[in-house]
Amino acid sequence: MSGMEMMSETLLKPIKAGLIGAGIQASLTPAMHMKEGRAQGLSYEYDLIDLDQLGASIDDLPRLLSEAEERGFSGLNITHPCKQAVMPHLDELSADARSIGAVNTVVLKDGRRYGHNTDWWGFAQSFRRGLPGVDTSFVVQLGAGGAGVATAYAALSLGAAKLAVFDREQQRAIALSRSMQEIFPDAQITAGGDLVEAMQRASGLIHATPTGMSGYPGLPLPADLLDRRHWVGEIVYFPLETELLRQARQRGCPTLDGGGMAVFQAVGAFQLFTGLQPDANRMLDHFKSMTA
Repeated sequence: MSGMEMMSETLLKPIKAGLIGAGIQASLTPAMHMKEGRAQGLSYEYDLIDLDQLGASIDDLPRLLSEAEERGFSGLNITHPCKQAVMPHLDELSADARSIGAVNTVVLKDGRRYGHNTDWWGFAQSFRRGLPGVDTSFVVQLGAGGAGVATAYAALSLGAAKLAVFDREQQRAIALSRSMQEIFPDAQITAGGDLVEAMQRASGLIHATPTGMSGYPGLPLPADLLDRRHWVGEIVYFPLETELLRQARQRGCPTLDGGGMAVFQAVGAFQLFTGLQPDANRMLDHFKSMTA
């Protein structure tokens, strides 16, 4: 077989991937992966493995992982409520997944399962593009759940000097601040107590809760705490224009919507699944066309 024939056979070999999570029927991830796969000359299949649709739970993860392996999947994306629960069922973890304590991407290769986290990288890449050069001396973050862990790791990786984490469950904020302090000993990381005082001192705000999503309308903090000196980074992308971003823009704040994080986590996962470098700008354009 010639080199050209071998290359052709490789490109035509189907790539199979999927997303495991609950309530994921509206996810845009399959469309992003499959369209980029076609653009790269791949036969790319991407399935939704929805726990709600299957009547399944996190207890079924061992079976679902095994079934994906039996079907020849190259990998799986993992979302709520499985990002922590999947970890004991993997053979190896990347350094960032281990530090963050959550996995959103599993590579299945040679009978082994490799856990990665592309959420933090996705937020960091989006931040670099969307808010270049902003002041990260004192960042307030709302939310200490799975997404909040990733955005905190990203903010500190980008050089945030101080990070104050707020969450309705104070113990989650305390746990996140302690775990990040171990990883980033030179930063000052606290579980916030007085949001008004923190926002008066803050240079920027990261929002990492579901508030603002279609099913959770409203604002995650009083709008009058926002000031034009703040930049505002959002993780919600359904809708892309949240009430928080609308209020921030009215006050002249530089803003970052949640679309970039969604796209760049997919960019990272695509590369892990296929070994190919995706075209990030093309994936961003496709995402924007689906959310316009």
